[in-house]
Amino acid sequence: PDYEMEDCVSRVRDTNLKHTLSFGVGLHHAGLAESDRSLCEVLFEAGKIQVLVSTSTLAWGVNLPAHLVIIKGTEFFDAPSKRYVDFPITDVLQMMGRAGRPQFDTIGIAVVMVHAPKKAFYKRFLYEPFPVESALPDCLHNHINAEVAAGTIKCERDAVDYLTWTFFFRRLLGNPAYYQLEDTSQEGMADFLSGMVVETLQELTDAGCIAMDNDETQSVASTTLGKIASHYYLDYTSVRLFSERAPSVKTEEDALTLLCDATEFKGLPVRHNEELLNADLAKKLRYGHKGAMESPHTKASLLIQAHVDKVAFPIADYQTDLRSLFEQTGRTLQAMIDVSADLGYLGATLRAMRLSPTMAQALWSDASAFLQLPHCSDAAAEKLTQAAGPKGFAGMLGMERAALVRALSAAMGNGIHA
Repeated sequence: PDYEMEDCVSRVRDTNLKHTLSFGVGLHHAGLAESDRSLCEVLFEAGKIQVLVSTSTLAWGVNLPAHLVIIKGTEFFDAPSKRYVDFPITDVLQMMGRAGRPQFDTIGIAVVMVHAPKKAFYKRFLYEPFPVESALPDCLHNHINAEVAAGTIKCERDAVDYLTWTFFFRRLLGNPAYYQLEDTSQEGMADFLSGMVVETLQELTDAGCIAMDNDETQSVASTTLGKIASHYYLDYTSVRLFSERAPSVKTEEDALTLLCDATEFKGLPVRHNEELLNADLAKKLRYGHKGAMESPHTKASLLIQAHVDKVAFPIADYQTDLRSLFEQTGRTLQAMIDVSADLGYLGATLRAMRLSPTMAQALWSDASAFLQLPHCSDAAAEKLTQAAGPKGFAGMLGMERAALVRALSAAMGNGIHA
């Protein structure tokens, strides 16, 4: 009934979604509140809305089949390469797989809007098997480091044997050209794998993640840096960066910059022309940033500063990016603290430790503790600081109840009662 739909729309928090729902069109993306996303899913599944506009991630995370699926474009902007790139064919197939409702339809209809030169490619691979290749060579360092830290790999031979039990080894035999393997003989395969292992172990040694003996056994052992990277699921280049730059952390800004320069944040999306928005945002923030405005590491720093300074984001996408950013900062910051402490840099350790409550409370370390109170302005915090005396926030906690209420009322208004 219409009154049920009106009741649902009244509970929506996002203004754009509230507007489109009144016309029977739903929105679904990571920038929406969880309640708004769930409501759109329920309404679409129940047939209360006929159209749902969503991002590509809906095809993977939520099972919402539809009679008709329209894929409006097969490209997305890739910030590191600064150009538009194609969606993986598996993503396109997954989105097409949402076409067809098992309980209602005998067929599903999917429309793929694609650039004309790529039409033949999609017509071919949408109907023919597409080979799945291994991505292990791209992240082999982190896997080897984790196995060394776990004690599974103790020497070079163990590392080679480890590779022979992976999907990569199977595909290396099936499609050697894809992995630049020229000699497919048994000796050629052995030399190829051995070369990969030697190069990987040497780079991990240079990064300080493992220690390798130069004897006949070529035994390897994990270092503290390697164990930290493995424990926090960090890229080995991040702990190397922390160890190299920990001595230069002299201020809170240095600690924040070092954190945001970690490899974990290189995938933060910087969309087309967002470098202009980043430059404008940097002017409003406490530290700004001296790096390139199109860098994901620069954007990570700006997002955290805007969160702490309570500066409004220029577009809603930044709020989505901040959520994904905070999914990584906890373990990355803890690893940074552990690395600094292990190396004996007290100043860097303390400054990194202060970043954690700074981001959690959205307050800089030198801000008044009274600003943690709900609805407390800078002026009210100043009055409370004067009333508390030299003991500060702790002094307020020791005050008599009546005196505390008077102090709070004087600073924040008369709406506070004993």
